[in-house]
Amino acid sequence: MTTDADTLRELLDSGALIGGLGKTMGIEITEASAERVVGRMPVEGNRQPFGLLHGGASCVLAESLGSIGSTVHAQQFGRVAVGIEINATHHRSATEGHVTGVATPVHLGRTLATWDITISDDNGKKVCTSRLTCMLRDAPQ
Repeated sequence: MTTDADTLRELLDSGALIGGLGKTMGIEITEASAERVVGRMPVEGNRQPFGLLHGGASCVLAESLGSIGSTVHAQQFGRVAVGIEINATHHRSATEGHVTGVATPVHLGRTLATWDITISDDNGKKVCTSRLTCMLRDAPQ
């Protein structure tokens, strides 16, 4: 698979890089490259019983963004990316609107890729910070 802009846009538009869980949660990717991935997700439908954005939903957004960036990076080596570790710190709650995540690489190697992901609410206030590490493996035949 190539990573030219048209191919990447087709994959994003088709939902192929988001997967079923991301689609169910309403994740939309607005920017994607090996240097930066941006996406947003509605709070509505992703709340925990007390009406706050579920922490697991923030983790799904973070892993989706970091995995997309890792996948774009891995393709140049004929590899695929699989998440092997994620952590998250939840700083404040979100109760409405959307949250937006911005993933930037910490390390882009031949076997590992690590990303910092910052998730903010519609007012630009930091909701969650996360770090994701993906292993880059040979693509299945």
